[in-house]
Order: sequence, then structure tokens, then C-alpha cells
Amino acid sequence: MQRTKTTPPASGGAQSGERLMWLTHQRVFYAGLLGAAAERTMGGHGVYVSPAGAPPNRLRIGGGAWQTGELLVVPPQVPHRVESAHPLIFNLLIESESVDPARLPGFMQHCGPVDAPAFVQRMRDAHTHLLAASGRQSFDGFDFDRLFFGEALAPREIDARIRKVIDAINADPAAPTSAEDCAASVHLSFSRFLHLFKQETGMAFRAFRAWKRARSLLRYVRQTSTLTDIALDTGYPDSTHFSHSIRQVYGLKPSDIVAGSRRLALHDAAGGYRQ
Repeated sequence: MQRTKTTPPASGGAQSGERLMWLTHQRVFYAGLLGAAAERTMGGHGVYVSPAGAPPNRLRIGGGAWQTGELLVVPPQVPHRVESAHPLIFNLLIESESVDPARLPGFMQHCGPVDAPAFVQRMRDAHTHLLAASGRQSFDGFDFDRLFFGEALAPREIDARIRKVIDAINADPAAPTSAEDCAASVHLSFSRFLHLFKQETGMAFRAFRAWKRARSLLRYVRQTSTLTDIALDTGYPDSTHFSHSIRQVYGLKPSDIVAGSRRLALHDAAGGYRQ
């Protein structure tokens, strides 16, 4: 693999002290730069909120018309594009296998702009609350769901065999895990495993694995490693596969994601706090 240099972030934009990301295995809260993102396809339930006083964000689902709103909701695996007139955007991601989609809050069971002012205010308040707490070693004392939703989200009931596979992928997204190996590990035929996996998670196995690998990049955005090293650490065979996969998921080049995260306070439940 050829070593890749990152480029410096653009000047101006949101104050660096406002930018943070809280990352756990099942949740992500991001308050930071959006950049000139192309179409993206995320693997979790996505929510976008504009900061107080900022113009509404714009959303386009696939090739549809642009829509605007303070609160935009996008289900898992839905190709979309988001634009923000303000440098700062709030983005919440809830892993699809972790929650029962039928028991999510009503506003999250839609796709597109949603009118839910109480949740918008709660998300903005949560950002302010977390900013005040930044500088601690972690956010371990906070309950993610209660901070953003006021209560724990209902978990998804998943077959124990599929749960075992999910846990293994979450524990090591970079592992060269094949569907055949996973099927054998839980004593299912290949075809039965693929069918059951999609039935239980709402995602095809290959899409799920690709999402988890791309999601793991978030843990590396504040490290000093080269992009080549990050690609290898996250399980990609070369920089071409790495760049293509990341752009499909986030709509941005890996170098732009890393560059835009240099002044991001990262609170990683697995790896501690980095500022």
C-alpha cells in the first residue's frame, strides 16, 4: 500500500471547542464538521439536528427532492445526502441491531424531516451538557439513551446464534470474518445463516460487516497513524478498498474525515478520552 498524506482542515468554521464525539459500541453522538459530503449510506438509525439559531439542514433521499428541517431522520441503509449551512451539525447514530425498530420513539420511525421540537431541544441541551463535561477521562457517568431520549431504548430481541456472531464482529470489526465461517461457528447451513441474519438484524450479513468495519474508523480519527496504517488496522486490504468503502458510507474521503477531526474531542468508551 502507498502511504497517504492527510491535508489540513479548512480554516474557519465551527469553534473547535464545540466539536466532540461520544462513541460506544451501539451509539454515536457527533457534533462537528459535515464538510462537502456526497451521498452516504449509514448502517444505523441516523438523526441530524442543526444547532440553535442555525438555518435548517437539507436532506435528499436517493435521487429525490431536497427537503429541509431542524430534525432529519434517516433509517439504516438508506442512501442520502445532507447539507448544512452552519459549520456545526449534530448527528446521532443508533445501531440497528441494538434497538427494536417498532418500539423506537415515534419521530424516529419516519424518513425525512420530522417535527419533534422537544427532542431537538434535548439534543442541543445534551451537546451543551457534554461540552461542560469535556476534559474528564470519559463519559462513563452518563447514560447515553437517557441523556438524548429521556429513557432507555427498547432492545431488539435477536436469536442467540446471530447475537453471538454480532458480538464477535463488534469485538473485532477488522477480522477477516466470512459468512461461511460464521455459519459454521453457530452450526447453521450457509443459506439458513444468511436468511436468519437478515431476518434478525434487518441487514444483510455483507452490508452489516462492511458497516461495522467502516464505523470502526471513528476510533482512529484522532490518532497520529498514517492513513495506510489506519486502513490496515481497520481490516482493509489496501488503500483503494479503504477509500472506496469509506466514501460509500460517509460520503467523504478518509483523509477529509481525519483532517476534519483534528480538533475533535473524542470520548471513546473502549479507548478513553482524546483531545
